[in-house]
Amino acid sequence: MLQVSQFPWGDDPAAWLVATVAAAEECGFGGVAVMDHLIQIPQVGRAWDPIPEPWVTLGLIAGVSSRLRLGTLVSPVTFRPAGVTAKAVATLDALSGGRAFCGVGAGWWAREHAAFGLPFPSARERLDALETTIETMRALWAKGTKAYDGTRVSLPETTCYPRPEGRIPIIVGGNGERRTLRIAAKHADACNVPSDLATLDRKIAVLRQFCDEERRDPADVGITVLDIPVVAADREGVASLVDTLHGRTPAATFARTHHAGTTVEQIGRYRLLAEREVRSVFVALPDLTGPQQIETFAPIVAAFA
Repeated sequence: MLQVSQFPWGDDPAAWLVATVAAAEECGFGGVAVMDHLIQIPQVGRAWDPIPEPWVTLGLIAGVSSRLRLGTLVSPVTFRPAGVTAKAVATLDALSGGRAFCGVGAGWWAREHAAFGLPFPSARERLDALETTIETMRALWAKGTKAYDGTRVSLPETTCYPRPEGRIPIIVGGNGERRTLRIAAKHADACNVPSDLATLDRKIAVLRQFCDEERRDPADVGITVLDIPVVAADREGVASLVDTLHGRTPAATFARTHHAGTTVEQIGRYRLLAEREVRSVFVALPDLTGPQQIETFAPIVAAFA
């Protein structure tokens, strides 16, 4: 899947977004995810770079794509009441013919909360809210309108229409290891983790242990990864991109952390992910300015079609 984390759309935001989504669909990507932030994060760009509200953005994408899965990676549970998020995701699923997914996390960036007048509770409270949010969404997406009395949530009614077309996948993301992975093992359809193999192997092992403790089949909790690769057809192109993108980070460090490599090398690396039963790779291209960068990724997508 393509994760769009930067939006250099110039004077025509809608046209840029439509062209980018069309390129992703043409190249064979299975879906599009967008970040959910209120201010552009420093890992991606400048604070004054555009970072649009995700559910509005995904609504536009749903109208111009008939195949792509659509969702966030990930939505902090501190931004919106759980029921409001449930309503937005269910609406997207209904309007897109059952193509929505929902990535959720505890939230991590205090600055954007303060800037928008939102509370930023302790890590423990945010993780509690993550569990509460997942339970609330599942209750509101279920059939019927009866009252719900669960582990963390009690609702006098579950009247939430439109209902989703089917079961909406929930992906839990976050850098935490113990509590975050346990929440994923207990409640989620998938868990999103970093793509470097050492971290991936460690987190998969912990997640499977928690699945056993929760008496849940590990196969029911898919593994997804966020990958931010530097890709070009040959070594010269890779070196040129690294030189352009590394900024204040030493070039060698940037190349290593962004898995800089040729198309052939990236295919080999993704095969190693597939061997670890990774179900989806969310690809965030650090050089994305428009459709042309997405097109360079087409041979990699085709290798796994």
